[in-house]
Amino acid sequence: MAMTLSRARVARRIATAAAFGGGGIGLLGVAAVGVLLTEVRLARRTVGGSSDIPPCADGRYGAAFGHRTDRPPLRLGFLGDSTAAGQGVHRASQTPGALLASGLAAIAELPVDFRNVALPGAQSDDLPRQVELMLSEGTGTPDVCVIMIGANDVTHRMPPAQSVRHLSEAVRRLRTAGCEVVVGTCPDLGTIEPVYQPLRWVARRLSRQLAAAQTIGVVENGGRTVSLSDLLGPEFEAHPRELFGPDNYHPSAEGYATAAMAVLPTLCATLGLWPEEERPEPSRGEGILPVEQAAAEAASEGGTEVTASRRAPWALLKHRRRRQLPEAEPTDPSSITG
Repeated sequence: MAMTLSRARVARRIATAAAFGGGGIGLLGVAAVGVLLTEVRLARRTVGGSSDIPPCADGRYGAAFGHRTDRPPLRLGFLGDSTAAGQGVHRASQTPGALLASGLAAIAELPVDFRNVALPGAQSDDLPRQVELMLSEGTGTPDVCVIMIGANDVTHRMPPAQSVRHLSEAVRRLRTAGCEVVVGTCPDLGTIEPVYQPLRWVARRLSRQLAAAQTIGVVENGGRTVSLSDLLGPEFEAHPRELFGPDNYHPSAEGYATAAMAVLPTLCATLGLWPEEERPEPSRGEGILPVEQAAAEAASEGGTEVTASRRAPWALLKHRRRRQLPEAEPTDPSSITG
């Protein structure tokens, strides 16, 4: 509890600095930063890096549903870094965007037009460009966008307040345009297999702290977050051969499916499609908490959703029940219309 409260306080300081244009808030001392940089150089010799171009998964999913209704297709957008782009797998159907588009289509029983503008290697300061691209594509404003960002901010030492400011502004712009927003927060980088102590401890601390601060910024600008500790969390730590890809850094197909299953309930809930009430179930560890406390708790438990409650500045902490994802079907890029 003490650690959660401490993380909550630091996350609030970061989010406040982001909101008021402050600079970075140092979470480590000078000596610790020196150790971190040394360990990063050693880790880079061990951790692979994929230069492969992620498969393009843009197109229409659930096209068969279009023959059953006159309702227009849903529009799903993806923004972020290599994780959002699906780097590390070779088939479009294995990317998180394709998996979520198929899942959304199956639950909504509507076609879903999917577009991904994520960029491998991107940090949060690339989000303004990606948002501009997403909103000026000429195909209409997406109904909902998913953003996955933050890992590169940690590894490249972007000041956390700057990172949160860029993300908050991206969420604000998308919400102003009429788009729902779900953010998969910074994954737990302390589980990357070739990374050893003390970098493992430092990476975990920094990534979870950023995830908590991201949640505050997102929720206060009208979005929802899902903790992606499951992406590089306990399941990955226990099964690295199955859930990490060949480069030992990006997820495998099974890893992306694990992450997508965590995000799908929240993605559907933003559109009123998930069969759970928007209220906490105390028996499942859910509740209405101060937003910074909800953010800190979510950062430590993968798959946890945080969204604004009617009792501002409090937030709803949810552990939504997951469903097995349908197999992602081939896309039909030519079917997308403006």
